[in-house]
Amino acid sequence: MAKRAVHRRARKILGEEPVALVWCEIHKPIPTPPKEVHRAAGRGRLKPGHHWLLYVGAVVFFFVVVPVMLLDKLGTGRRDRPNARPSGSGRGRGRDRGQEPANRVFDGDWGLTAGRLLLHWYGPSPNPKRLVMLARERVCIATSPRRRLSPTKADDFRIVAEFPLDQARAEGEAGQPRGFATFRLRFADGSWLEVGRLGEPEDVDHFLRTING
Repeated sequence: MAKRAVHRRARKILGEEPVALVWCEIHKPIPTPPKEVHRAAGRGRLKPGHHWLLYVGAVVFFFVVVPVMLLDKLGTGRRDRPNARPSGSGRGRGRDRGQEPANRVFDGDWGLTAGRLLLHWYGPSPNPKRLVMLARERVCIATSPRRRLSPTKADDFRIVAEFPLDQARAEGEAGQPRGFATFRLRFADGSWLEVGRLGEPEDVDHFLRTING
């Protein structure tokens, strides 16, 4: 289970013992909203921040690995086929994937609760992890303002969104394979948001049993 510091902090900011809680993430890229919608929402961040080591790795890849690969390819000789043309089917498939209902991240309507929540998802913190807490009469989403955190030890997270139970509920099946489990936050206006990359296995099992029961 999540460490005592997490439960202690959750109990403090909720003002009561949480019924269930779990760390989670938006497990797929947030679809690009229409420009006017994004602008009206304040042009908030739509991607999580990354640790500096990731940027170092990217620099090494592009300035060391890529040149070596190109030199190796040139050394083996060119095997171009001048008459070959890129197939249009790949573009079509990519376009079709982009037109799926928001890539299963949310219902696709930016004007409803789930869409509005997504537009501000990374505003409070660039860290991708969010703590969904179920209380007796509300569903709360919390996060730490830090770029990095330990989900088992975090003790500085704060509530960034909350909904009464008549406006939001969590839905998910118990017994999902660990590492692949997801659940949805479904709102009273019919919109929904799906999250995955759920945290501590014991917390996940308890959370999914709670919302499934």
